Amino acid sequence: MRTRKVASAEAQNGSSDGKPDRVVICGGGIIGASAAFYLSQLGVKSLILEKCAIACASSGKAGGFLALDWQDGQATGPLSRRSFELHAELAKSLGQNCGYRRVSTLALSVDSSGRAAAKQKKGLPEWLDGSISGAREMGNESTNAQVHPELLTKALIAAAQAEVRQATVQGVVLDGNKAVTGVKVDGGEEECDTIVIAMGPWTGQARAWLPGIPSISGQKAHSIVVEPSSPIGANCLFMNHRNKSGEHKDPELYARPDGTAYICGEGESVPVPDDPLSIVSTSAAAASLQEAGAAVSSLLADGKVIKQQACYLPLSPDGVPVIGKVPGATGAFIATGHSCWGILNGPATGEALAELIVQGRTRHVSLDAFDPARFSGRKFALR
Repeated sequence: MRTRKVASAEAQNGSSDGKPDRVVICGGGIIGASAAFYLSQLGVKSLILEKCAIACASSGKAGGFLALDWQDGQATGPLSRRSFELHAELAKSLGQNCGYRRVSTLALSVDSSGRAAAKQKKGLPEWLDGSISGAREMGNESTNAQVHPELLTKALIAAAQAEVRQATVQGVVLDGNKAVTGVKVDGGEEECDTIVIAMGPWTGQARAWLPGIPSISGQKAHSIVVEPSSPIGANCLFMNHRNKSGEHKDPELYARPDGTAYICGEGESVPVPDDPLSIVSTSAAAASLQEAGAAVSSLLADGKVIKQQACYLPLSPDGVPVIGKVPGATGAFIATGHSCWGILNGPATGEALAELIVQGRTRHVSLDAFDPARFSGRKFALR
């Protein structure tokens, strides 16, 4: 039920004093890439500082499922609707194949425990020939789509013509008026008057530089990519899977335009490591996801796992993204905490942030619900 009225986009605080002289974006994932792209649309170039490589973490390992209306009635509802629209526009305007297409989405009950007979076959796509005991439609091509996150992230940065530098950000330089004048990078300093913190689950590290940033934690998610034995249809699946041990799991499967199947799930709460390149999946998680794929289709049972990986979803203390001005530091902005909807909401986040930076307010989506200042003086239990 809607209990909160979203303020007009015209109500963003702050005013524009003109374009920033130099913008540094910390983080080369979908959020940083989107910010760079939409800043470029407003005539502002940016420098992206990334510790490992563009899309080396969750933006390179996410599934890329997009839903128009699944967040209606929540704070993120308007953001998601705008971003779903932008994804369709980007698929046409970027001039690169980013794996975008409209899809139909099914909720499936799948049982590979041998305790329930498969009985749901009628009306399902032919490739779904596994142990399916129930099915219902969750969305169709008018409301659901998909994109390849890594391809999109790299395409946005290329289109933005942003400078990219592999570097570790170690701090922010503020003048006596608490205005940003630079960032500390690998023992040196990079001058700028605007900084965007878009470091995903590592954003919490920036609290040592900017106390106005809230605590950001991460949840580990595992995934595999399977090459089927034969082509499969354009479907995304949300499964309730009872595995061979009788345990209930909730994996998700996205058939991709390149012919592969992306399967994810097995979330766990473990500390976020400092090095993104050290994040790996476990054999147990990969085996569980492979079992789910095999249970739903013989084409996946006979397929080959070509990638096994893991990443961390960034979580804010209250479960709502953090987007806007960092309290207590002029010229500092933040965008993180999108959880599993970072790819969906990336473009609209980048667009709104770029508008806020350059024009002092947003045009399409209000950021009031995502204001970092909402955490001032409040305490939350970390997840």
